[in-house]
Amino acid sequence: LYNLFVKEAVVSTQSTGVTEAFKIISSDPKVKAILVNIFGGIMRCDVIAQGILEAATNLKLDIPLIVRLQGTNVEEAKALMGMSNIKILPIDSLDEAASMAVKLSDIVGKAQALNVKLDFSLDI
Repeated sequence: LYNLFVKEAVVSTQSTGVTEAFKIISSDPKVKAILVNIFGGIMRCDVIAQGILEAATNLKLDIPLIVRLQGTNVEEAKALMGMSNIKILPIDSLDEAASMAVKLSDIVGKAQALNVKLDFSLDI
């Protein structure tokens, strides 16, 4: 598990900070899924969602991306993610998001062990 704190990077550069965080995380072959958990008290969730979308697009992520956002403009953030062509699993509950990340990581790991290709690529 990675616990990468990118709040300051996200606040100052929006998608650049998220992209750099995703690059670090996805460069590790042991990472089977990414869980983003944001409580947007100061930072607006729609701005964070836009950064997530841009980062996922730029990096062409091919692992599951689970996003849990709470806070200012969360409905706008959900609408942005829902209207995108990017495969993101938005989940409201942190417990459910964590559980989904674990389950998807397990599925990806088992598929890799069996040399089965799963398609979590982005439809862009």
